[in-house]
Amino acid sequence: MNLVERVKAILTTPKTEWNVINEETDDASKITMTYLIPLILIGAVASFIGFGLIGMNFGWGLKFKSTELGIKLAISYAVRGIAGVFILAFIIDALAPQFGSEKNFNKSFQLAAYSATASLVGGALLILPSLSILIIVAAIYGFYIAYLGIPVLKKTPLDKHVTYFVVILLVSFAVNLILSYIERQIFYPKLGTLGGLDI
Repeated sequence: MNLVERVKAILTTPKTEWNVINEETDDASKITMTYLIPLILIGAVASFIGFGLIGMNFGWGLKFKSTELGIKLAISYAVRGIAGVFILAFIIDALAPQFGSEKNFNKSFQLAAYSATASLVGGALLILPSLSILIIVAAIYGFYIAYLGIPVLKKTPLDKHVTYFVVILLVSFAVNLILSYIERQIFYPKLGTLGGLDI
């Protein structure tokens, strides 16, 4: 299945698409090269254009844009996107036995990678920074996609499905917080001030 077809299917008919994915044998490297990287590049380019060329309007005639910031955000978006999926996949797989689920890294990676589709597609909104808040909506839908995929890919028993999902959800939040902190410290520890407030 090609990239466009997979994106469309996982976003519009995730319940049935997980069954298709479950029959596939693609490993993490192939999924990364043929699926993750192309989608991540969309958000990375959008980040550069949005924050580096278009800029963000703070009101009162104040607009902020920086080519340097755009480049840094594009790079950090790409690194964080790939790292986030790999870290989450490792954690999903490590936790699997505790929830009566199958320990299989390729399946865990499929779950993490394809569940990220909504957020990665939503990354295109970064081209207009004022719309970037909508990526949160895409992320929430991504969690729903993951919820549907857990019992299919991880063979999770019905009585442990919700608990496993909640733990994955909490871990995902924790991973994102940690990656956000590291990202800020490496790429823009002193982003600047606006009216005396850090931005």
